[in-house]
Amino acid sequence: MSDTLNLKLDQLQVIFQKMEKAVIAYSGGVDSAYLLKVAIDTLGGNAVAVTAISESYPEWERDEARALAETIGAKLIEIKTDEVSRDEYRQNAGDRCYFCKSELFSLAAEKALSLNLGQLCYGAIPDDLGDHRPGMVAADEWAIRAPLVEAGLTKLDIRELSRRAGLPTWNKPASACLASRFPYGIQITPAKLQQVEACESALRALGFRDFRARYHEHLVRIEFASDELARVFEDSALRAHITNACKSVGFKFVTIDLEGYRSGSANILVGIEG
Repeated sequence: MSDTLNLKLDQLQVIFQKMEKAVIAYSGGVDSAYLLKVAIDTLGGNAVAVTAISESYPEWERDEARALAETIGAKLIEIKTDEVSRDEYRQNAGDRCYFCKSELFSLAAEKALSLNLGQLCYGAIPDDLGDHRPGMVAADEWAIRAPLVEAGLTKLDIRELSRRAGLPTWNKPASACLASRFPYGIQITPAKLQQVEACESALRALGFRDFRARYHEHLVRIEFASDELARVFEDSALRAHITNACKSVGFKFVTIDLEGYRSGSANILVGIEG
């Protein structure tokens, strides 16, 4: 391990030591999984994980997050959130993530305070700074700390440290809530979220790993990572399976995006890069 990575990891551990108790907002993704691992290694039972359970959190993500938390040895507290009932969230303007994170952080802060669990933290990283991240505004309002930012750990750093720590998330594709599949301006409902989840579950069953099923009313626009995109174009039978799978959950038209998967492509429609 490089001296720089050692210093950053040492700094992260010092941050947790000074907290004495910590609650990690945990989704099972690359960043929050590593944050939880270091918190547990540093604080033991004085660190716990809290996960939001809602219609925008896919079932497969919940299952993987639960299994990993058990492997890490973390106590996992699940909180039912209901951001979809908030009109500001359903309207899906460019600040949708603010209302989602406000829902999570308000409930998590209440839980942390009532149980004396300590400082609430989340997995923001330096790479997120300067991007369109309304959820970070909510984090600031609720005084949620971002230890990975404080320690200067980038995404590449976290993947390498996760690999060395034996975490299966070290090479996990980037993940985001199901609401991110909707272009801004298209109203979000539980039924639509379920439709997207069913479509992506079917694609996962076909062996795909890194993709997004973007919702456009009667049409689903699928973005595959470059290696998986090549696989789709080389196999007409597979394309037929994809088409049937997506139509079986309610989409009338199925398209493959020639540009492939890229994070934040929905933002383009409102002039936001990222």
